[in-house]
Amino acid sequence: MPDIRHKLLIEVPVEKVYDAVTTQKGLAGWWTPETKAEPEQGSIARFQFGPTYFKEMKIDELIPNKRVKWTCITGAEEWLGSTVSFDLQPHDKGTILFFHHDGWKDYTTEFATCSYHWALFLRSMKLLCETGKGLPYPDHEK
Repeated sequence: MPDIRHKLLIEVPVEKVYDAVTTQKGLAGWWTPETKAEPEQGSIARFQFGPTYFKEMKIDELIPNKRVKWTCITGAEEWLGSTVSFDLQPHDKGTILFFHHDGWKDYTTEFATCSYHWALFLRSMKLLCETGKGLPYPDHEK
């Protein structure tokens, strides 16, 4: 099965990156402003993209300042059952983020589009952490 993988250096302490991927304020600051989430294992996070499209993620794993893992339970058909994980590693210049979106059934147009958009959103997360202002949906392509 194909998987999406990205790795980037974010020049802030690991705690700040962990907050960006676990708190409602953090997620809204880099992914979509219409976020409902709480950093609680087993909870469901909801991410709205415009008036008709949304994703819901079950929070499967929270290891403070190390790992966050979600399973997609609502969204595009190709996303259903896939997992998204953020692994954080301290670095002398900040934090290395290893991003995975696993469980795709095949290489499709949606897979290619999603990989590109994740790269844009991860750039948005980097900007949010380093400057205090991300580029969440719908501004992520600016």
